[in-house]
Amino acid sequence: MVFFASAVLLAASGASVHAQTNPSSAADPFWGSVTAKPATGETLKLSLDDAVRRGFEDNLGLREAESDELTLKGQKNQALQEFLPTITFTGDTGYYQHNLVALGFKPTLLSQFKGFFPGGQVPAGFSTLTRDDLTEAQIHFSQTLFSGPVIAGYKAAGAAERSAYFAKMTARGQVVQDVATTYLRCIADASEVEDAKAQADEAQVLYDHQHQAHVAGTVANLDELRAQVELQTQQQALIAAQNQLDKDLILLKREIGIDPGQKIELTDPAPYSELAAQTPEEALATAYKDRQDYQNLQNQAVEFKAVHAAYRSQRLPTLKFTSYYGTSTVDGAGTRGNLIAYGTLSVPIFREARLRGDEDASLAQMQAVNDQLADLRTHIDQQVRSALLDVAANQKLVEVARSNVDLATRALSDETDRVNAGVDDNLPLVTAQAALASAQNNLVESLYQYNVSKVLLARSCGVLEQQYRLYLGK
Repeated sequence: MVFFASAVLLAASGASVHAQTNPSSAADPFWGSVTAKPATGETLKLSLDDAVRRGFEDNLGLREAESDELTLKGQKNQALQEFLPTITFTGDTGYYQHNLVALGFKPTLLSQFKGFFPGGQVPAGFSTLTRDDLTEAQIHFSQTLFSGPVIAGYKAAGAAERSAYFAKMTARGQVVQDVATTYLRCIADASEVEDAKAQADEAQVLYDHQHQAHVAGTVANLDELRAQVELQTQQQALIAAQNQLDKDLILLKREIGIDPGQKIELTDPAPYSELAAQTPEEALATAYKDRQDYQNLQNQAVEFKAVHAAYRSQRLPTLKFTSYYGTSTVDGAGTRGNLIAYGTLSVPIFREARLRGDEDASLAQMQAVNDQLADLRTHIDQQVRSALLDVAANQKLVEVARSNVDLATRALSDETDRVNAGVDDNLPLVTAQAALASAQNNLVESLYQYNVSKVLLARSCGVLEQQYRLYLGK
């Protein structure tokens, strides 16, 4: 019987321990962060809103998404430059020496130009080395007036930038979901620790009472052994619950950029509020309007459509305008200017194999994105309907768990009175305490699952960042 009671208590304590992996930012950047400050000796008070704000500032996954958005903004500006004029200025001055012989002006060749010299003769001792000071200034101007690929490329860059924006907003939603889920898990862990402490204190009181009674000779040794087994089992449950809380707090700190060694205190209690009923049609209408990943994929479809148009427009002519103006001054003998202005029309004559290959490849990419978009729409429908079912089921589980706690509390009170009156030994009392511990743990876990299901419903509808307080009843 002693071992039976021990097994019941171990099962009750084990029910509160949830599976926990060792997440790594190498596998998922949203589990990591940039730690901004070292740990201090003070205890940092942390609300859920504070945790979410810190996640927005320091979460690694969000920072990577923001960097991707910034990269695509730069690429859009690069594409824009193809439309804008390109103007460059160059200037130089220097001393130059020229070897006429090296340039092909040999004495026999120079004699052919003797008519240009005074007296019709090449001066004696004429040097084939010339020297001069040259100062130049030049302005170059060029602009693409029409190019089909450039126009389509700019549209693709704009769609890619918008896609990156929605990817960033999706990342913000992921941060809220991860941080809120971990914060709620820590709240549940803290509740389990408090319940375990209360159970351990009760077990200690029972053991002290049974020990004194055994010493006095009023109860058998078996009753004292049962009380001791119950006490040690509750102490094991307390150790396990405290260890789990400490590990989950470390995970929370890693997600929001707090040094793992920093002591923190969660200030928000476990929230509970019934969520206003939503029909699947209402939730889906919100999701299709506000889901950032859906809008992200829609812009990807626009991007690949523009890329496909860019490849198709390679058959169109390209028109460019180029001009140049420069001045030169030689040995200070006055300044001379020169100007060049011309337009270039490029018409592809035959590159059909390359053009068709590019066009077919881009068409395949465009069709693949459209297929993903159609699949995502169905996936959103599935997520929203499943989340609504989970919320409804978990709300009922909370109600049942609360009723079980009330019943187990009454049963323990009645059994305590019977033991104190000497009607029963302490085996039913141990069993009643184990039942209450299990009911309390189930209530904590049910509240956690209910809150998490509401978070997931808000995420499925695309409104988590804006409405997580409303969904959690804060």
